[in-house]
Amino acid sequence: MNGFFKLVSTFQTQAEPAYCGLTTLVVVLNALSVDPGRRWKGPWRWFDESMLDCCEPLENVKKNGITFSKVSCLAQCAGASVQAFRANESSLDSFRSYVETCASSEDHHLVVSYDRQILKQTGTGHFSPVGGYHRHKDMALILDVARFKYPPHWVPLSLLWEALNSVDEATGKSRGFMMITKRAKPTCFLFTLSCKDQRWRAMCKYLLEEVPHLLKSRGFTTVEEVVYTVFGSLPADVASFVKWIVEVKPAVNGPIEKVDRDETERLLYKSKVLQQLRQTRALALITKWMEQNSVNSPEDESLQTAILQACCQGAAAFRGSNCYSNVKCFKKDVKESNVTSNGARREAVVMSSRVLVDGCEQVIDALVPKRPSSGNVGGGSVLQQDGIDQVTLEEDAFHPTTRDLLAVLLLALPPSTWEQIPDLSIHAEISRIVSRKELPHELQLEVEHLFEQAFFVSRSCTEEALTEEALIETKN
Repeated sequence: MNGFFKLVSTFQTQAEPAYCGLTTLVVVLNALSVDPGRRWKGPWRWFDESMLDCCEPLENVKKNGITFSKVSCLAQCAGASVQAFRANESSLDSFRSYVETCASSEDHHLVVSYDRQILKQTGTGHFSPVGGYHRHKDMALILDVARFKYPPHWVPLSLLWEALNSVDEATGKSRGFMMITKRAKPTCFLFTLSCKDQRWRAMCKYLLEEVPHLLKSRGFTTVEEVVYTVFGSLPADVASFVKWIVEVKPAVNGPIEKVDRDETERLLYKSKVLQQLRQTRALALITKWMEQNSVNSPEDESLQTAILQACCQGAAAFRGSNCYSNVKCFKKDVKESNVTSNGARREAVVMSSRVLVDGCEQVIDALVPKRPSSGNVGGGSVLQQDGIDQVTLEEDAFHPTTRDLLAVLLLALPPSTWEQIPDLSIHAEISRIVSRKELPHELQLEVEHLFEQAFFVSRSCTEEALTEEALIETKN
């Protein structure tokens, strides 16, 4: 019961009847001391159910609950490391080993998705963390987050496995379990997938099904042709699916004059990731494709527009508003000021926006890396050095643009994407270009994070598609 004491110190009751998945995650994330990346109330950084809305709108969860795949995706997006297993893809012995591992650890926690009826309880599908394991009796301790119904209780592991190994009627797929751990490196990512965007289903279908078929059916003579084929038919507005992260916080006592060490480290990390990405062959190929096909970046891709949008989203979160439409950015100009860090000038730039949330005016500061003061953001050209295309961008194009989003998406595609390319030499070359092992350490972490996100999002998309098909068949 090593893990019990961490879990019980953060244990809470679900705030809504259908919030069992969210509350279970809140308990586990807080037990692992995962940083939510923003304050809960006052100065405290603490997970609350209202923060877990990146993969599914809270109103939908309140009405319909949440699926196994979405809970897995939420845990990953929140900054934890997740291993998720459907019961029909695992075994009782394997489940037992994970239960024992997590019960014996303070930094590995197990979440179970099960059918209450098999345990002779009221209700149907439910999520809760496992708080302990009795080896001699082969029983698991369920810390039921619906404390208004059941206190923590011991369940024979074989019976719990039976409850896991049942079909969720909402999705037609098996329930299961997931082991959640804290990442070795604190989360500080530059890129993320917008999991809540419902158009992800079309993107998943295209990338995971249509692209391999396209690559199999065509003969290629260069890697450029491969990349152009992949992105030539990409669903519109990739910025809806891959986004870059801006750190924002409410302005307190006037403009910021200094950023602390942690903030500086995060800014430097993001700056390094972008520099490393722009030295890759993947970005050079994307840049060349955009120029040859006259693919222009959106007009609203400017830094000021991005900062304004981030400040508006941040203001809504800080006010506890779940409705982004309640936020009005009534002052379009974004003020900029230099700040110091460790005694050095221009370590970072603070860009402030004045926004209106639920009728209340608020000033939000956004922290961005330092940048030169000269003009044209996002420009660039392709040069060739030693036979390899290299992209050279304007000095002040320090924030990600469409070409960066496309390049990091290319690097994050699963290796199986390229397996069907007929020409072995082309297959070998494109595999080398997108190989995560060849990337610098920071960029490698970034790409692996996106790859993990894409895995959970794709599973969720498949689940939603199956659910809709089942509903259509039922109606017919």
